[in-house]
This record gives sequence, C-alpha cells and structure tokens, in this order.
Amino acid sequence: MTRFLWSLMAFFAVAIALYAFYILYDPSFLRENDVMAHHLDARPWAVYGHIGLGALALAIGPFQFLTQVRTRAPELHRTMGRTYVVACLLAGLCGIVLALRTAMGPVALMGFASLGILWLVTTSFAFTKARARDFTAHRVWMVRSYALTYAAVALRIYIPVGLIAGFDFSVVYPLVAWACWVPNLIFAEIFLRNVRTPVVAQAA
Repeated sequence: MTRFLWSLMAFFAVAIALYAFYILYDPSFLRENDVMAHHLDARPWAVYGHIGLGALALAIGPFQFLTQVRTRAPELHRTMGRTYVVACLLAGLCGIVLALRTAMGPVALMGFASLGILWLVTTSFAFTKARARDFTAHRVWMVRSYALTYAAVALRIYIPVGLIAGFDFSVVYPLVAWACWVPNLIFAEIFLRNVRTPVVAQAA
C-alpha cells in the first residue's frame, strides 16, 4: 500500500470516527434523524455500542497496517489489535440488532444484517489466524475485516451524494445498506489478488 493511499484511508477513517464520537457527545442529530430516533428510544445501548465501538475500530484500523508499528512496537500492535477485534465484534452485534429493528424495510434490513454478520466472521477469522500464528492469513482476513469497517465512511459519502442527486431518502438508504460495503469487499479481494504483501504499508 502506498503512502498516499494509506494517508487518504487514515484521514477519512479518523475524520469519520471523530464525527461519530461528536454525535454521541451531542445526540441531537440522532434525535432529528428518523432512521435512528426510534432506536435511540428503544435500544440506546445498541446505538451507542454500534456507533462508539465502530468508530473506535475505524480509527484504530489504519495504524494496524503500518509495518513500522508491527516491527518496532509489536506489543502496541497486539494491544491495538485486541482492542480492534473486541470493538468490531461488539459493534457488529449491536449493528445486527439495529438492522433487525430497522423501519426502512427488508432491503435495508438484509443489507445491514449481512454487513454485521460478515464483519463478525472476517474479524473472528483474523483473530483466530493471529492466535494460530498464521500471520499471512491473519493479514488477509484483516484486510477483509477493515474493508467492512470502512463501510462507515462509504455510508456517510453515498447518502449525501444520493440526496444531492435528487433521490428520496427512502430510496437511497436501502441501496446504501448494500453499497456501503459490497464494493469495499470487492476492492479488498482485487487488492489481495494483485499485491504480494497486501497489508504492508510503507507510510511513516
């Protein structure tokens, strides 16, 4: 991964994570959002768990791909890795709960529930491969896991673009439930098949 691509990925990840932490600090935006308002009243733990822990995983992810961190500070890499895994698993479970209770219809439900399930699966495989010291497979599964984590960034790009293009929110949201992660995963697979050492970022 080139320094430019890593920097771009990290910039958007940290920016969206900070935005997520802000709206948790001031949830008035969630109260005004019809999609989230009913969740906030009925299951606030799932909202805060999904957004807060998802943002934590999003912010940590780019730094786990840095060669310098893995080689010069392996204990920091392991600690951040465990934090990432726990954050993803809990945020994924909360996300599935939210998906199953969505008021935006079956297309959105299936899209976000599929994202949550695949997020749990890929992150679990990444963790078990690391525990087995199969670090090549671990890195491959981490790329897939983070591609799904990065759905948080894609979501916040595609929804405004769809609305600016003139589509109704009721149309945009179900489509984005799939579009925010399927292209990410496809890109990750192409990346993995074309790069000899897929997660070795040389940024410093």
